[in-house]
Amino acid sequence: MKKIFIIRHAKSDQSFFGNDFERPLNERGRKDAPEMAKRLKGKQPLIDAFVSSPARRAKKTAEIFAGVFGKPAEEVVLISALYHASPETFFEEIRNLPDDLETVALFSHNPGITYFVNQLVPDIRIDNMPTCGIFAVECQTGKWSEFGQANKLFLFFDYPKRNL
Repeated sequence: MKKIFIIRHAKSDQSFFGNDFERPLNERGRKDAPEMAKRLKGKQPLIDAFVSSPARRAKKTAEIFAGVFGKPAEEVVLISALYHASPETFFEEIRNLPDDLETVALFSHNPGITYFVNQLVPDIRIDNMPTCGIFAVECQTGKWSEFGQANKLFLFFDYPKRNL
């Protein structure tokens, strides 16, 4: 069985006027990311790989999560296709993950991330994947190449403003 945690980057600085790819996290994003990483670690103490869009806000979110899990920032795997990815791109990149990875945290952007998670589990729909939101599924297969067609079990959906 494989587990994947699909995570939207933390809140970014909307006052940043540079290239969208270089948009940094804002103060709330820098606060939410470690808190959400701690919540995730409480549910899943080990994650084999952190995979991210290379955009600054997603990469930084992934690095913060990796740090909470005791992994160096340099171990975050950057995949260019995850920047503004379509659902088809998410499926493709997940199919290409090495099978020795059992649990993966994947960091990306809206709107594609919302469209993607809404295709994973029947009867589970979200209107909007909030910043630093985590959508978790377990896939009933031993091979990532079978992720698309394999049965998936919804585990949880968590986000910073959720009342616990």
